[in-house]
Amino acid sequence: MFGQRLRLARKKAGLSMQALADRVSPKVSAQAISKYEADKMMPSSAVLVGLGKALGVSLDFLMGGQVEALRGIEFRKHSGTSAQDRAQAEAIVTEKLEDYLAIEDILELAPPGDPFGDLVTDNLQSFEAVDAIARELRRQWALGIDPIPSMTALLEDKGIKVIEADLPERFDGLACDVERGGGKPEAQVVVVSSRTNMERKRFNLAHELAHRVIRATGNPDIGLEKAMNRFAGAFLVPIEHLVDEVGAHRHGMTYHELMRLKRLYGVSAAAMLMRLGQVGILPQSVLEYAFRTYARSWRAQEPEPIRDDEGFAAFERPQRFERLVWRALGEELISPVRAAQLLRLPLSTVEREIRGPGGQ
Repeated sequence: MFGQRLRLARKKAGLSMQALADRVSPKVSAQAISKYEADKMMPSSAVLVGLGKALGVSLDFLMGGQVEALRGIEFRKHSGTSAQDRAQAEAIVTEKLEDYLAIEDILELAPPGDPFGDLVTDNLQSFEAVDAIARELRRQWALGIDPIPSMTALLEDKGIKVIEADLPERFDGLACDVERGGGKPEAQVVVVSSRTNMERKRFNLAHELAHRVIRATGNPDIGLEKAMNRFAGAFLVPIEHLVDEVGAHRHGMTYHELMRLKRLYGVSAAAMLMRLGQVGILPQSVLEYAFRTYARSWRAQEPEPIRDDEGFAAFERPQRFERLVWRALGEELISPVRAAQLLRLPLSTVEREIRGPGGQ
């Protein structure tokens, strides 16, 4: 476990074994680094601290035992990502998961049940079948057809861990299963980048949810990522609700209407246009004209973006981990110092929240 973490941290830093050896104080050789990563030798306490400082990671990350491996990683990434970018993203997520899973263990929380049941599939014959899975998941989760107030809260309620992290610039998010040691059950996690705007964040969460349900398509005519995007659109914008809002068939749509719809469903203007075409409300000729003209820049620059304090944006923030930390602190299962470390807050802030206004 230590060797795997050390190797990941070194790749995250973009260092060779020799370059890391040159940075560590007290001095070690590249050969020693190689033995550490192969789990053939353990560093002394002083060298362990030096490795953490040289790599910019915590000792909890290097020595943590909650996460054995991240399995089945599905990245939402742009072109030009590197191996170092990937290692950096994995290291960030692993470190956050160590804290998350540790606080769950401290509170002795029961593992969540399976939120998907027999819906998980690796065989899809059409995009209509993707829509059907999204519709059925909404039905099983008793969501009705109304817009979802918070994708984050929904996934957390279903036992899926949601982490918002400062991922490398070229990553929007990822989804994966978390292998744990000691016979502990696997966990499911969805990670979104804190850099993305609210509209894209909600779509990314729905996209990563799709990866939990649709493992493959089994159909060369339906690419996996296209299926994920189709699911996200269907899950966030149910056809029945959309038809009630704008009608079953339209020859065109005003900019004003599109801006209202993007705010109603909490999706980007480009995604809204695509969904209107997918369900047949707008003809393909109208979509093609839109993306050639007035909507040409919408995929790169969101028109009239939803502010962080407006509408859905006020609710799209992971909160479960913070709630668990404050609960453990209130039950005196962790110290204020440990709570401050987990919450990334100054100790004075945590102590003030313990005492309350005017507390001594």
